[in-house]
Amino acid sequence: MLDLPMDNLAVAGLAVVFGLGLLLFAGDLLVRGSVALALKFQIPPMVIGLTIVAFGTSAPELFIGVQSVFSGNVGIALGNVVGSNIANVLLVLGIPSMIYPTICKQPAIRRNTVIMIGATLMFIYMARDAHLSFANGVTMLILLLAYLGYWANHTAKKPGMDPLADELTDIDGIDGLPKSGLAMLAFVGLGLIGLPLGAKLMVDGGVSIAEYLQVDEALIGLTLIAVGTSLPELATTVVAAMRRHSGLAIGNVIGSNLFNLFGVMGVTTLVAGERGIEVDRHLIDFDFWVMLGAAMVLVPFAFRHRPITRAWGFVFLLLYLAYIVLIFDVTGP
Repeated sequence: MLDLPMDNLAVAGLAVVFGLGLLLFAGDLLVRGSVALALKFQIPPMVIGLTIVAFGTSAPELFIGVQSVFSGNVGIALGNVVGSNIANVLLVLGIPSMIYPTICKQPAIRRNTVIMIGATLMFIYMARDAHLSFANGVTMLILLLAYLGYWANHTAKKPGMDPLADELTDIDGIDGLPKSGLAMLAFVGLGLIGLPLGAKLMVDGGVSIAEYLQVDEALIGLTLIAVGTSLPELATTVVAAMRRHSGLAIGNVIGSNLFNLFGVMGVTTLVAGERGIEVDRHLIDFDFWVMLGAAMVLVPFAFRHRPITRAWGFVFLLLYLAYIVLIFDVTGP
């Protein structure tokens, strides 16, 4: 695997930036190539959406988690998932809402919000003893598969009633698919090569930055890497807000947070094997509860079908900035 000297902050920073770019590019190639191959073999679009697209869009977080386990830096993996879930709500919904209010009256939004909060509580409960076991990883993946099965069944019976499920199972919006079999294989191959390389660059760079700044590696995962892996969602929601089509933003956030908790952490914990994953007490005592609080913030909007206005978007952004200041105080040297 690629090894680069990380002897100064500038090199480590460039590694993180380049690694992020490689992750996003390779993940996109993998999704496009895999979808094209699945269509070529006449696999139903719903199956493609609930497998390839669902897991492919979480590929950057997933490969960072797996690489963190291999390198012995699991704080990066945990910090990335927790930090991404916080950023998804407070940044990915906050900043676009300052441009144009985010609509919160879609069908099934109440149920999906409750499921996200339940998943967050379940994750916190499993990590309560500062350890995630192999059995916990199996449980997380079973719960995720059960929810995907529910999505598939609900979408088939009541199409159009759950925008989150409909968007996931509708693959028509994925353009730029390769046409020839060779190109499809090239897309998949390059994606599978680029993802672990990008993950290694981000993890190695993040660890070096943590060592240079003399902070816990989880702090880099919570901030730099978490924001980096949330940038695609943020860019998508900002563009949607500029076009005044912000209705799907909250569904995207809920779906992303569920996959981060049960998909990314489920696979990461399985990869760790029998030893499982040790959870930093700082995360348990502080960051997990901020993640839960961020999920709970959506309750009044989802249950009362009130939009996230520009003023509330500004409040979300202030809350995120306050959190960043606090974690440097709580987790810092």
